[in-house]
Amino acid sequence: MKDLKAKNYLFLAIDHSILEMILKKDTAKDIWDSLKQKYEGIARVKHTQLQALQKGFKVLHVKIGETVNDYFGRTLIITNKMRIHGEKIEDMMIIEKILRSMTLKYNYVVCSIKESHDLDVLSIDELQNSLLVHE
Repeated sequence: MKDLKAKNYLFLAIDHSILEMILKKDTAKDIWDSLKQKYEGIARVKHTQLQALQKGFKVLHVKIGETVNDYFGRTLIITNKMRIHGEKIEDMMIIEKILRSMTLKYNYVVCSIKESHDLDVLSIDELQNSLLVHE
């Protein structure tokens, strides 16, 4: 009776898309083990994806001939995916990465931005606008 009660609670709590996967399980323990295996696997996959995104962020740089908007787009896509996967990445870190990875053409602009702005309060949009003016 306790097993039927536990199965009933599990069926009520589980999303319908997953429900079909566990209907064939005989006991609440079998259902629980199946769910545990499924979601632990997802956690490992997320961790692996996060590591790949971190590597991508680390080696990110402006490609020759790439526009400022395109580079910011690529950078923000990677950082947003990292945030979705649980990474706590602050705007300051993104701004510093962008400034470090600009081409030689932007060296004097980067120096000017570092000297004239407080990077702690500079927003990503302000940085993008400053670099767009130069472009």
